[in-house]
Amino acid sequence: MIKLADYRNKLKAAFLGRAAGCTLGAPVEGWTVTQMEDYAKQLGLEYPLTDYWTDTPYADNKRYILQTFKDYTKPYLNGIPCDDDVGYTLLSLFIAEEGKGLDFTLEDVKNAWLKYITECYTAERVALDNLLKGIPAEKAGEVDNPYDELIGADIRCDGYGYMAPGNMELAARMAETDAFISHRKNGIYGSKYFASVISSAFVTNDVKTSLYEGLKYIPEDCELAEGIKWALDIWDNVGNYRNAAKLVDEKYPGMHVVHTINNACLTIFALAIGGKDFTKVIANCVAMAHDCDCTAATAGSIFGAAYGMDYIEEKWYKPFGNLVNSFFNGPDHYEISDILARYEKMALKSGTISG
Repeated sequence: MIKLADYRNKLKAAFLGRAAGCTLGAPVEGWTVTQMEDYAKQLGLEYPLTDYWTDTPYADNKRYILQTFKDYTKPYLNGIPCDDDVGYTLLSLFIAEEGKGLDFTLEDVKNAWLKYITECYTAERVALDNLLKGIPAEKAGEVDNPYDELIGADIRCDGYGYMAPGNMELAARMAETDAFISHRKNGIYGSKYFASVISSAFVTNDVKTSLYEGLKYIPEDCELAEGIKWALDIWDNVGNYRNAAKLVDEKYPGMHVVHTINNACLTIFALAIGGKDFTKVIANCVAMAHDCDCTAATAGSIFGAAYGMDYIEEKWYKPFGNLVNSFFNGPDHYEISDILARYEKMALKSGTISG
């Protein structure tokens, strides 16, 4: 069980931690380790970063329909910027609210996808196109889908941890239902794993403990579980972000840079390097490259759920005010306080929150 006041504090920290990690990584998504180092040097920034990027080479280029790249830099931040790592976190809430609550079905997921999703990529794009063609939700993730083990499902799962604090089985079950519409095998396991880790973090108050707890909710012999165990085994010997990226690339040569497995290992490495220093966690996560806005968002979410608002410096969330922008169908922005209250309303149904 978790006390309501503690839940509220940690929910806010998890949501804002996710948003901060995503926003820090967004301007350099797809860059290499060296490209980021060189650009930080060019801008005269301490590296790994200690605050948001101050500029971008793509300032006026569109990003997620409604915004430009400069909107993700410190001088222009006005609310949490649009991003799929944030949009899908909102969508998980909408799925539960508009479906059968915490027992929502795959049909509820399909209905929410068709109602809300606009811009999307890889497995999500394939699955949505399949749904639009009339392919049943049960098959949408497996017809002509070469991306079904990429990271997309696990960036959608945080809300299920938020709605089931301390109920890891429920969080994993919701994440699996969501993931099945677009992913298979390790793609689904990544979603179940991180949803259960976040759920656990609300009550363990310790990141590493929760990273081990999450292993109980995925197959013991799957490739993702093997990778996570490897990453946890060398927790104390990762060194720095350069070595972390090198270790992952050596273990998984040729693996897609947005695959579930290699990025899960990097998320763990960032949490190992950063400890209870939020800035070090998300900054090192971004510096490891690969799918750096996704990994930093997940790491920030886990950190916030475990340690709460007292461990996140104001500079990371003050620029957001009370606004989260959205590029999905519907409102183009929401109030953060309202979204958190709605998560709380759903979470109270999980039976794990007291007084």
